[in-house]
Amino acid sequence: MRGQPRHRRRSIRSVSDGPFRSHSPVITVFRPNGEACTLPAESDSAAAEILDRAVWVDLMEPTRDDEALIERALRIDVPTRDELKDIEPSSRLYTDGNATYMTASLMVKAESDLPHLTDVAFILTSDRLLTVRYAEPRSFSLFKAGMHRIPGGCASPTVLITRLLETIADRTAEILEIAVGRADKLSLEVFGNHHLSRRPAHYLEDRVVQVSALHRLVAKARDSLMSLSRMLTFLHGVPALQSDRESLELCRTVTRDVQSLSEHASFVAGNITFLLDASLGLINLEQNAIIKIFSIASVVLLPPTLIASTYGMNFEFMPELHIAYAYPLTLAAMLLSAILPFFFFRWKGWL
Repeated sequence: MRGQPRHRRRSIRSVSDGPFRSHSPVITVFRPNGEACTLPAESDSAAAEILDRAVWVDLMEPTRDDEALIERALRIDVPTRDELKDIEPSSRLYTDGNATYMTASLMVKAESDLPHLTDVAFILTSDRLLTVRYAEPRSFSLFKAGMHRIPGGCASPTVLITRLLETIADRTAEILEIAVGRADKLSLEVFGNHHLSRRPAHYLEDRVVQVSALHRLVAKARDSLMSLSRMLTFLHGVPALQSDRESLELCRTVTRDVQSLSEHASFVAGNITFLLDASLGLINLEQNAIIKIFSIASVVLLPPTLIASTYGMNFEFMPELHIAYAYPLTLAAMLLSAILPFFFFRWKGWL
C-alpha cells in the first residue's frame, strides 16, 4: 500500500546501547525564529529541554550515539546511512506512526569537477522536522542563513519543510543556470574559433571532456529534480500539510517549479547532447581534412613519380638518353605533371 514501509524497521535504541563517546557536535537545533544551538550529548534531560523548543533538528553525519540520543528524546526511528541509500519508493516515502519519512537526493559540489548526489532524510512530525544527512548541500547553508528573514518565521514544521524545499528548488535552478553558462561558453569555444589559422593540439578533444563533465552535472540535476518531484507528490497527501493551507499552497508552487525545472533540464541536456555530437563531428571533419590532404598529395605526386620511374629504368636503347636537353626537359615534364592536377583540384573546389 502506498505510504507504508516496505519492511519492519529496527526498534528504537535504548540506553543499553552503550555510553556516548566524545565527538564533535553534529546535531544542530533551530527555533522558529531561526536561532540555532548545538544539542548537548552529555545529558538526555538537557537535550530533551532544548528539543522541546525546537522546530527543526538537523543531524549532520550522526554517529550511532547521536541517533540513539535523538531516538530516545523524540521517540522516533532515525534512518541509518545504509537505509538512506535504498531506492525503492516504499523505503524512501512512507508513514510510520505519527512520523512521515521522506528521502530525497540533493546536489553536492555542483561547482566542482565531480558533482554528485547525496541522500537526505526528512522526518516530519506534528511539532518538528528532523533531517538526516551525510554531506553539506549548499541549499541547507543558504536556508540556515536566511531562515530568520522568512516572513512570520517557521512556527510549524510544515512551513519549515516547504520553505526548505523551496530553497532546494531555487538552488537547483541556480545549478541549471551554471550549466547553461558553461554550455554557452563551450559552444563559443567549439564554433567561434574558426578564424584561428591553427587550433592547439587536442583542442576539440579537451572540449569533449568538458562537455562530458557538463552532461554529468545536468544529469545529476535531473535525478535530483525527479527525486524532489516524487517527494513533493507524497508530501501533498500528508495530513499535517493538508491542515495548513499556507504550506499546502507553497508546496503546490514548489511542485510546479520543480516540474518547470525538470523540463528546462531536459532542454539543457538536449543542447549539451547537440554540442557533444557537433564536437565529435568537427573532430571527424578535421581528421577527414588531414586524410584529404594526403590523398591529394599522393595524386599530385603520382605523374612525376611515373616519369621518374620510366626514365630510371636501365634499358640500353632509350632514344631520350642521347638528347642534349633530356634532363631539363624531364624535370620540366615532372613539374608540369604535378602542377596540372593541383590546379585541376582547385578548379573543382576540392582544395
